[in-house]
Formats: sequence, C-alpha cells, structure tokens
Amino acid sequence: MPRIDATSVAAEWQLADWLAYQEQLHPRAIVLDLERVREVAQRLGLLPPRAVTLTVAGTNGKGSSVTLAAGIYQAAGYRVGRYLSPHLLEYNERIAVDGVDASDQQLCAAFSAIERARSEILLTYFEFGTLAALWIFREVRCDVQVLEVGLGGRLDAVNIVDADCALITNIGIDHTDWLGPDRDSIGREKAGILRPGQPAICAERAPPQGLIAEASRLEARLQIAGTDFGFDKRSGDWSWTGGAATVTELPPPALEGEVQYVNASGVLAAVRALHDRLPVPDHAIRSALRGMRLRGRYEKRERFVLDVAHNVESAEVLADNLRADPVSGATWLVLGMLSDKPVEGVCSALASEIDGAWFASLPPPRGLGGHVLARRSAQSGLDGIACDSVEAAFRAVVARAEPGDRILICGSFLTVSAAARLIDE
Repeated sequence: MPRIDATSVAAEWQLADWLAYQEQLHPRAIVLDLERVREVAQRLGLLPPRAVTLTVAGTNGKGSSVTLAAGIYQAAGYRVGRYLSPHLLEYNERIAVDGVDASDQQLCAAFSAIERARSEILLTYFEFGTLAALWIFREVRCDVQVLEVGLGGRLDAVNIVDADCALITNIGIDHTDWLGPDRDSIGREKAGILRPGQPAICAERAPPQGLIAEASRLEARLQIAGTDFGFDKRSGDWSWTGGAATVTELPPPALEGEVQYVNASGVLAAVRALHDRLPVPDHAIRSALRGMRLRGRYEKRERFVLDVAHNVESAEVLADNLRADPVSGATWLVLGMLSDKPVEGVCSALASEIDGAWFASLPPPRGLGGHVLARRSAQSGLDGIACDSVEAAFRAVVARAEPGDRILICGSFLTVSAAARLIDE
C-alpha cells in the first residue's frame, strides 16, 4: 500500500480511518520479527523507556494479571500505563493511563507520529498499537507501564522493551503454529521476555523445563510459585508470602474463580521484586484486589455469563467456575470459535456443565462456520444447533431459556464482543 501523507491527514482522519489503514498496510496479520518495530521505536525515541516496565506473558491469566498490577500501582499513587490486547468492544480499551482508556484524540496523535516515523517500514496492526501505547505512556510521563504480550514472547512486538521485571502466568498448548508443538517449546518462547539479572516470576508451580532452561541461559532471576513464593487461602481472606515478605488479611480478588488467587500471587511476587524502585504499601494491594474489573472474564450480567475462554486450560477453569456457581435451572451455551483453536478439547472440558448448545458462525478467514463447529463439538459429546451468526445463536438461546436458567457465551473475543453488544441493546 502506498504511504500516506500523515501530516496532511492527521487533523482529518478519525480513529476508524487509522484502524482501517493499519489493517491493510502489511500483507500479513502476524509477523514475528522485532527489527522493524524496534527501528520505528528508536526513531520515535521510545527506547529505552523512562517508565519502569513490567511485562506479562502466558497462555491464560495475562489480562487479569496486567489489570491487577496496574491497579496496585495506581492505588499506590503512581502514574500507570496499562496495555492489553485484544479489546472486547472498543479499541481504546487496549491502552489506559491511570485506569482511563485512551481517547480517540490520543490514539490518532500517536498513530500520526508513528506514520511519520516509519517511512518505508511496514508495520502490522498489532505493532502500530504497541508503539502507540509506548508513545502515549511516554507523552504523559508514566512512572510504570504494565504491558501484556500479544503472542508468545520472544518475537512479540512488546519485547522491544527490556522489562525491569517479567511475569509469566502459565504455559498451555496454544498458537502451536507459531510457538511450537509442546509446553517445552512454548515455554522457551515465552521466556524470551526475560532479561539478564532482572527478576522473572513464574506463577505456575510446575513450569516446563524449556522455560527453566531459557531463564538459566538468560541469567534471569527466576522465582517459581510454590518454591519461592506462595499463598495461603483461609475463610474470608488470604495471605501471600515471598522470601522474608508477607502480606496478610488480603480480600478475595474481585474477579471470580480459584485461578485468580494463583494469578494474584504471581502479581504480588512481581510487585515485591520491584519494591526497591516502586515501593507499594499493603493497603494499595488490598484496594486493587477489591476493585479488579475486566470484561469478558467470567463476567456475570443478569442471567448471562461472558467468558473469552478459547483453549483447553481456560475452558477447564471456566467449567470449574460453573460448578462452583450453580444455578437453579439449566445452563445453555452459545459457542463461536476460530479455526486454529482446540475445539474438541474446549468442548470436552465444558460438556458436563452444559444442558444444550448453539454453535455460532464467526467470519472468515479464521472463523469457524457453525455447522463445522457443531460437527467437531459432537465428537466431544457436546451436541447442539448450528447457527449462521452470533446474533442468530443469541436470539435462539434467549427464546429457549426460562427463569432460573443461565446462558454462557464463550469461545472467542469475537463471540463475546458480539453478544455483549446484543445484551447492551
């Protein structure tokens, strides 16, 4: 695509114009290569960043971990930049400062600066967004930035920044075409965000050997859950211990599910590792735990449950949450998934908790058709009705549900986003 005159359009293009432009700028949606994005970041003066950087990678739990860490630092009085992906409803959700989503004007200014700096260099949609986050955090002089890795770790655009502390939530089998076929290879890729001599936190009690070996090769200061830090859950509260540090009388995380204690424990280990540079009082931790909010993670809205679970591990957590949160009636499912996700494994994990299912078609090229999804799901013991869209599945299940029933919508950010808009209507 020919390069635009960013100076002339900066005052004219709206956010939607910029996003449409970025979607077609690079011939490939995903490019795992840091040279191009690092060069543009250097032209923009974004490296090294002024802000202390906490980078978060993992298969599941990244969003809640980033949200909690950003909330803790905000409650402690720091100016905090938070970067998440993907978004659920609006692009602005990806980038926030002190808990406030970036405005259209901020994003357009960032994109215009990036367009001027990139010159002949092609960037992907995600690379544009990552650079925009770093540019906005620099412009507003953030004290700390909490960055979520989009895909993998070693070659993700976020990894152009040398993390002062890296947190890896867990390692599951996902994105195998890009990261490798097993936990060892995936763990090694995710460990690529670690840096020599810097603290590296793994929230998983039994990480794959590939992650441990890569941390050793990089000479990172690895801390592993259950060995170097941990938590003790009691009736009504919990405590965290790491080394000589202990935080007691912690409130339950506001996000539901037992796994949130695991995620929070990893976050507290990262916060403690950065304590010399960013001191945090215990009351800030308690405040952030109570105030956690993240759409699409076992989000309950009247009789609906919205969850972006799309791999086996997250589906197993979702099933656990459903069992721990019974309803008087039936549980109906609206499921829409992408073609590169483990459909059979997800459906197998959920099948025992579901009384009936509607399978929604998602748009090509990555989206699965409802009939294909229904056929593959049936192999895992989960039968249902194929629909041409999320809207059609949504309206069918609403017509079927009775008082006391629960409607679960999951499988993809695209599925949950479409359903959330319908609920809002």
